[in-house]
Amino acid sequence: MRVRIRGIYATALTAACLDAGHAVVQASEPIRERFDATFPDDPADVTVETTADRQGVGLSGDPDAVASLRERCVDIGDDALDWDETVPAGAVFDGRVSGTTGGGAVLDLDEDREAYLPFDAADGYVETGDTLRVQIREPAPPWLDGRATATTALRTPGVGALAALEEGDALIAATPDGTAEHELVQTTEMLNVDVPDAWAVRWGRAADGASFAALREALEAAVERTDDMERAIDEAGDVDAPRAVYRPLRTAWVWFGRDARFALDDRRRAATATMPGHHRTKAATPAASRAVDFAEAVGVDAEEFPFDAVSAAFGPREGDTLAIEHGKPSGRLITLGSGTVTNCEPSTGKVTLEREMHPGGTYDALGTEREAGDVATTRVQEGREWYMTRYEGADGTTKGTYVNVSTPVELFPDAIRYVDLQVDVVKHPDGTVDVVDEDELEADVKAGDVPRALADRALDVADRLADGLSE
Repeated sequence: MRVRIRGIYATALTAACLDAGHAVVQASEPIRERFDATFPDDPADVTVETTADRQGVGLSGDPDAVASLRERCVDIGDDALDWDETVPAGAVFDGRVSGTTGGGAVLDLDEDREAYLPFDAADGYVETGDTLRVQIREPAPPWLDGRATATTALRTPGVGALAALEEGDALIAATPDGTAEHELVQTTEMLNVDVPDAWAVRWGRAADGASFAALREALEAAVERTDDMERAIDEAGDVDAPRAVYRPLRTAWVWFGRDARFALDDRRRAATATMPGHHRTKAATPAASRAVDFAEAVGVDAEEFPFDAVSAAFGPREGDTLAIEHGKPSGRLITLGSGTVTNCEPSTGKVTLEREMHPGGTYDALGTEREAGDVATTRVQEGREWYMTRYEGADGTTKGTYVNVSTPVELFPDAIRYVDLQVDVVKHPDGTVDVVDEDELEADVKAGDVPRALADRALDVADRLADGLSE
């Protein structure tokens, strides 16, 4: 398998791929310097890219290659969770415009998924009710609650490709440096590969310096896949939205929890200097990511994750506002609201939040009424597999305590982040304690959204919490 890797997890995942006997291709210069290995500039079977929020990675490419590499990523830690993407990179869909925004149109696709078509990526005027044939350029991770980005211009479905074909009359659509004088312009003609009419060659950045054989292989593969795509489009006939027309590649998402990030640190440390909490800190903010690079360059000596230093530099701090980002086993992310940090203990990684609750309804599993003036006090600790919220009325009366059991909590500068594992522990105002929602956790295990080992950990944590709250 040939793998192209980019982003903050690249070194650790390169080590994992090399250990498994895979070829890492089109490697960046830092990767080439850190490993005693050969990194050819060949086309990739699968590409791994860090998501925009740095919480995980997206894998796109040959279905079998994606499935194999995805399994290896998930094996890194119990709290590495994965999901299939039904709107994968390079897929062609017939979509119906359900509405427009200031800069584009929202398209209904099949399987209850949507895509976003920027107006400048559309061929002509677009309005609600139109049906269009589009191709997916950028899939979106489920936890970001965004839409895949689409375009009406077709291109060879492929990831990590040295060459792609796109609709156009010229032989060359683009070269790595964007000029018509690039040597790849002449090389393209020397490759003796028949490019279909009305298609132009777009050479990727890694093509600059690749071998003649690799360039020919890449262009031949692009032509073959373009032929497959055109055949599928011809068989589909007229636009009939919503439906999938051509879906040759697979895209999957892997979210790394705190334990997985520390396991990735161990992988990276075998190749280069790596401070404890390297990936945990880089996942927080771009500024923290740059600080980690600096710290490792000057040789910071730390035996454990320096949460106190990270918190002091980037947050959270007392007075800050933190969102509670409640991940679900399905991959979706729900924000439970925001609270003010009323107490912060950087030395222990403990934070206390207070939120004023809106009236209406009852508190889940507690049954007590949610009234004006109610205050929720949430206590969280970095790395702990649960957090506790106590609800009080305006007059100080106790309305109950709710304990969420989750993957190990991460305290980022602007949010508390975890994946909820469904099972919870509640303490009612009369002092009785219940463990609730075990059935929902079991349903997630059966659905393949939660590994059995992680579910067993959650149930054990819930039992211990129930015993503690009952004393």
